[in-house]
Amino acid sequence: MKTRYGVLVCLFFFNFQIHAEMVRALITGNLVIAQDNPAGVSIPLSYVSSTLITLDKEVRFFRGVELELTVPQTYLAYRGSLAIALYADLNHIPDFGIADVLGRQISFEPIPNKIQTIYQLPLRPAHGLKTTPYVSVPTDIIPPSSFPILFRLMPVIKGLNEEIESMSFQLNVKPILSNEGAVRIACRYPEQLQGKPVIILIDDVVIEHPGDEQLLREGEHHLIVLSDDYRNESRRFLIERGKILDITIALQDPTPLVFFEAPADARIYFDNELVVNTLKPYAVEPGTHEVTFRMSDYSVTRPLTVQKGKTYKVALTVDLTISESE
Repeated sequence: MKTRYGVLVCLFFFNFQIHAEMVRALITGNLVIAQDNPAGVSIPLSYVSSTLITLDKEVRFFRGVELELTVPQTYLAYRGSLAIALYADLNHIPDFGIADVLGRQISFEPIPNKIQTIYQLPLRPAHGLKTTPYVSVPTDIIPPSSFPILFRLMPVIKGLNEEIESMSFQLNVKPILSNEGAVRIACRYPEQLQGKPVIILIDDVVIEHPGDEQLLREGEHHLIVLSDDYRNESRRFLIERGKILDITIALQDPTPLVFFEAPADARIYFDNELVVNTLKPYAVEPGTHEVTFRMSDYSVTRPLTVQKGKTYKVALTVDLTISESE
């Protein structure tokens, strides 16, 4: 078993060596791409300098990374003098300055004959990125585990003009975010009813583990909470691209509540029992009840059918009608 394991390890490193090369580079920066900075970060480079490109820890909403190289107008007269090289799966993270690093070359081409060159590197399957006349997309996926990558400018001809040696090239890197966000749902229980079961649906789909992050497309969504022990809830919420939304649902006792509204001198009876405090909701049992309002010699009685988890408002209204005739 040990011999077989040793052979597999040797084959792995042999395969890595075939596809990797040793690079001596002048490393002048480390650009960290983060989802909370969609505009990205930039660095100036000389004709022989390189930079690391690192992903922030939070990459779940990344579908790619965009690299935009801007060259000075004067460089176009020397096209074909410099090339762009990208390396992934570095054997270590080098320090700034001149460093030797082993990496897998994922791209190499002369700087195109234009002021701005854009590369979009896909990080996951079904990324949706496409090559256009303005953007180049490699065919291979570069998973987040292959980062940091090394971006290198390098001469491809000898005897460069002194003007090239003094030029400044600008590199900007930024995340390409998916059209997704996430939601986390927490329930807060009433003291007298702790831990009873609830069913949570988002867009009519039952969520098995609502406390976990649920990936959703950006836009409006519908949340429903169903329970035999708490009041049902229904609300809408908005998911933003690349952001996590926390929703706390304050579960409520499902005992039906009745609110009363009447003139101050009115007396209110619920099932022939005087309602003493009409400023607070009146807790009742589900079923059919009778409500009576009395003002002086005036009295009105109405039946009220109450359902579990519902809230009712019972109001005494007095209309004043004015008519005119000729």
